[in-house]
Amino acid sequence: MADATAQRKLPGSLQTNRNLSQWLDINADGTVTMRPGKIEIGQGILTALRQIVAEELDVNLERVKIVTAVTALSPNEGVTSGSRSIEESGVAFRYAAAEARELLLARAGAKLGVSLEQLSVTDGVITSRSGGSVSYWEITDSELLQREATGEAAPKPYKMHKIVGTASPRVDIPRKVSGAPVYVHDMAPPGMLHARVSRPPSYSAELVSVDVDDVRGMPGVVAVVRDGRFMGVVAEREEQAIRAQRRLARNAQWREVPTLPECDPRYLLKCQAKSEVISEKNRDTPNGRELAGEYTRQFLAHASLAPSCAMAMFENGKYTVWTHSQGIYPLRAEMAPALGVPPEDIVIHHVEGAGCYGHNAADDVALEAALLARGAPGRPVRLQWMREEEFAWEPYSSAMVVKTRAMLSDDGHVTSWQMDVFSHGHSSRPGRGQGSNLLAAWYLEKPLQRAQTANPPLPGGGSHRNAIPIYEFPNQRITNHLIPDPPLRASALRGLGSQCNVFAIESFMDELALAAGVDPIEFRLRHLADPRGRAVIEKVAAIAKWKPNSKRSGDQGRGIGFARYKNGAGYMAMIADVELAGTVRVPRVWCAVDVGQAINTDGVINQIEGGIIQAVSFVLREEVKYDRERVTLRSWDDYPILSFAEVPEVLVSLINRPELPPVGAGEGTQGPVSAAVGNALFDASGVRLRDMPFTRERLVAAMTRE
Repeated sequence: MADATAQRKLPGSLQTNRNLSQWLDINADGTVTMRPGKIEIGQGILTALRQIVAEELDVNLERVKIVTAVTALSPNEGVTSGSRSIEESGVAFRYAAAEARELLLARAGAKLGVSLEQLSVTDGVITSRSGGSVSYWEITDSELLQREATGEAAPKPYKMHKIVGTASPRVDIPRKVSGAPVYVHDMAPPGMLHARVSRPPSYSAELVSVDVDDVRGMPGVVAVVRDGRFMGVVAEREEQAIRAQRRLARNAQWREVPTLPECDPRYLLKCQAKSEVISEKNRDTPNGRELAGEYTRQFLAHASLAPSCAMAMFENGKYTVWTHSQGIYPLRAEMAPALGVPPEDIVIHHVEGAGCYGHNAADDVALEAALLARGAPGRPVRLQWMREEEFAWEPYSSAMVVKTRAMLSDDGHVTSWQMDVFSHGHSSRPGRGQGSNLLAAWYLEKPLQRAQTANPPLPGGGSHRNAIPIYEFPNQRITNHLIPDPPLRASALRGLGSQCNVFAIESFMDELALAAGVDPIEFRLRHLADPRGRAVIEKVAAIAKWKPNSKRSGDQGRGIGFARYKNGAGYMAMIADVELAGTVRVPRVWCAVDVGQAINTDGVINQIEGGIIQAVSFVLREEVKYDRERVTLRSWDDYPILSFAEVPEVLVSLINRPELPPVGAGEGTQGPVSAAVGNALFDASGVRLRDMPFTRERLVAAMTRE
């Protein structure tokens, strides 16, 4: 008979990492070691996970030590993405720590000769009501957690929480603000070499000829590595590597082919698509007048402030890699065939990078560092991309077109809602689908097949994330039109398709409210039954002092946006103010947020503040530009982002619901902010911009047409 415990479904990431010792150690030196498989990318997750462990074990936070993720040691939690770390890793740690506490209490009860009901714990010291005490550190050993989790130990009820639900200082911040070396870019072990890659001028360029011998004799050059169209240099010093890379680039002759479409998202409407109806309701016969809209966005870049970087060492046929990848286990699995070794011959350490929410070039640079390390066995090789590489070669978030159509009754209700989403897939991370998603693998002498972009399935979704409104419409039809082959690299960026989908839904709701002669907030509430959704809308209206049916004054306007991220996670409602002064400016944004139980209240607010600022940059500034042959971005001048002087004042009101399961916070901001800014811009100018970003040129053109 199969072991019943092995068949039981365990909470969160415990399901696929079932041994307690993978997660925790209770150490004789008075500390607790926790090993998350999720990684820190600036979202504060390690702080929140530490709070969960300290809470369930009844120890002070300072006792809990964190081991950063490394393959073959940390639990395999896949990719840190989708605002799922609290739901997956947090739940796993909660149950693992609760079970560890039960095991320790059982040992203490046996040692003290009392029942478990007589025991209490304070900072790891177990005390009996009848007298006597013993600490965790006295009764622990290496065998304590060498067992499979049962999932039966009950975590604390929320009313007993003392650490969870408080504003705990972030564990990752002090070294960052002090300038201490914390990033993979800062690594400088003894004997380290520097590397650079010489790339084709565009995706489809064919290599005609190249002279590599001319580069080998340059000062400081240790190796010139060529494998098919993949070429790079390794040198003693960074500036020597850069000079050698530039000469190698000059020595290469390429043939380019114009393969890219026009730089307008509406090229998607001309592509062959895989169409799927993802939601349909037919409850009665719609009546009223019909309105329609079309909303777009161009490709978006991650625009990480520091270009991607990795370090690798090749020794005795095996590889050690240090990377800021968001998924070290999937990366290892995909690097193995490109390097021609089994996965167990690759050890990957996560080291923080300088910021990215989504699939940028962190995985690509890890493989490239390993390929170049072959040229200098036994020495660590550091590879950092240049700014122009990051802009031209990273995966982007797909361009999108969303078409809406609705019927509005005479009494101001939506009787029918139709929406069509046109987009490429929103994920090409390593480990997703057949083929390889690592850039260098496509250019090797024996290239690996390029994997197609794909969508995670609903309810999370990709291009169709948040495409299904949570408003109550009697008749509804939502169709996702997936275009399989993007002309540019496309993959995950914060929020995936939700930014454009929520922008379209919430902009169209404002257009319908205007046509109905109803205040935008009242219009939303009359179509929304979800009490938590109503609560965040009402809360943000209160903190922003929303005045129903107020008219714009001069060049100032105000707008609202709302969504429940992935239709099953956090609720967010935004109100944005807009000012027109030669360009579009957003001086302030209010937000009401409900993510269930907030583990670290300050951490939730941090994430919302950062997400709002990033979303304002998306909607006002950002778009990837290209011609028929190549991406034309080379510097920040080509891809302007929001400046410090333009950052809005952000005011966040957290509706904490400790009795409900916690969900992630960071990714739910993009769509509601984009819509709130778009609606405020209409309120200020009287013209509706449906194409993001809202540049001065687009605004002037729209006002001229009016």
